[in-house]
Amino acid sequence: MQTMKAFLSLILAGMVLLSGCGPSSSSGGSNSDKSGDGKGRPLTIGAPTEIVSMDIYSHGDHVTLQATTNMYNSLFKRQENGEIVNDLAESYQNIDDTTWEFTIKQGVTFHNGDQLTADDVKFTLERAATDKSLTENGTFKTIKEVKVMDDHKFQIVTNQPDPILLSVLARPGAGIYPKNYIEEKGWDYFQQHPVGTGPFKFEEWKRGSHISFVPFDNYYEGPKQNWSKLTFRIVPESSTRVNELLTGGLDLIPGVTSNNWERINNSDKTKLASSISQRVAFIVPRANEGSPTADKRVREAIELAIDNKAIIDTLLGGEATPTRTRVTPGNFGSNESLYDTSLYDVERAKQLLKEAGYEDGVELTLHSTSGRYSRDKEVAEMLVGMLAEAGIKVNLQLLEWSSYVELRNSGKIGDLHIVWLANSYYDAHIMVGEHLTSTRSMTAMGYDNPELAELLTQASTNMNQEERAKQYQRAQEIVAEERMNIYLYLEHNTYGVSKSVDFTPRLDERMVAYDMFAM
Repeated sequence: MQTMKAFLSLILAGMVLLSGCGPSSSSGGSNSDKSGDGKGRPLTIGAPTEIVSMDIYSHGDHVTLQATTNMYNSLFKRQENGEIVNDLAESYQNIDDTTWEFTIKQGVTFHNGDQLTADDVKFTLERAATDKSLTENGTFKTIKEVKVMDDHKFQIVTNQPDPILLSVLARPGAGIYPKNYIEEKGWDYFQQHPVGTGPFKFEEWKRGSHISFVPFDNYYEGPKQNWSKLTFRIVPESSTRVNELLTGGLDLIPGVTSNNWERINNSDKTKLASSISQRVAFIVPRANEGSPTADKRVREAIELAIDNKAIIDTLLGGEATPTRTRVTPGNFGSNESLYDTSLYDVERAKQLLKEAGYEDGVELTLHSTSGRYSRDKEVAEMLVGMLAEAGIKVNLQLLEWSSYVELRNSGKIGDLHIVWLANSYYDAHIMVGEHLTSTRSMTAMGYDNPELAELLTQASTNMNQEERAKQYQRAQEIVAEERMNIYLYLEHNTYGVSKSVDFTPRLDERMVAYDMFAM
């Protein structure tokens, strides 16, 4: 297990460098020549689940965003180190606490030939801020108005001070849409024939099979000539993805589990690439009256009964780190005291259950995905055995992704459910603030903590960054103390990569084909 100092150094480095059968960093051609050699060949990436929608504001699905990030541009974007840089925006200034002024780049063209203007930005962002049927509406709800000043200049006026506005605008789920095209064709047509400004334009989407893109010759930063086509193939089975990689059917696959590392490393055609991620696995307990997990002692017993290190070493090949917070290193508001820590103590767990009136044990239902995340099924099954050792009998229900989401959103989820969440904000605002709003939070399942609510409310509009960081650090301590979430580990991403592809993993898990090169 890494020491805290080594772990944080690893975060800052952004890559895990291992030897032997474990993952290693990728290496290859320079990223300075984005034009490639002009020849081009297809690039095919394996996706574990179906693409959800071409409307990126209607979902928060990370697999879909990995594909569509190649088709859309946002006003800003994140570099591999997490720094926010301009994308469609040329410049900006913060006029006052609620007014931001932006200038967009000239000469940017949508895939249908329309020129990007400030009207497109207004159309896109005001829809996101006002249409409550959109999944991402809550992300943009602080936007009161977008004022168009001329074709390339506009202001965003917020309802209240918004310290994370730029982070929101830099997300892959904040792409700008073509106003005239959508108003003329309609949303149903747009879903089948989406248009963006990105380096790749839509070719076709066959549900259950694949989605494909081709290079956009008029991309404002220059066309990508390494790849003649970009395809995301839907391959649900992990073993099938590995076999396809080894036989050349796929060039890149995410979520490679440790039992497949040796096969990939021993091939003369494939390699492994690994990095720290933003994804944290944790259990969310119910707190509704009548649920055993409404008792803090039961929640603490669950945490103490779980041997995080055993899960990491047995199922993840050591490629994860115990944590007691969802705010990962390198993010604003992170709390270092909650990293690389495990509280495993079965005897104390049994004592807490006895104190809570469950001397003879307690029975709980646990819901988990199966096949969506790296070893999710196996992790859930291992948890069942660990909790049984403390006297907690678990009825495990494994669900396919869409059924899991439907059950959670309907409020019919069990006493416990496991989530694997990443984030594209690099800010504790979302990772901790969701305790007040999300369907997967304990507050949506009966829990109330006035101190936490007050802290998060204050931090959400605090433009003093030093104060805001301290507020979020304290909020994380409350979540850990109250066991509002029972954290398992910070996941490391391991990818299988064809040796003919130069690919560097990103902290935010984006798969940006424009930054990949043929070797």
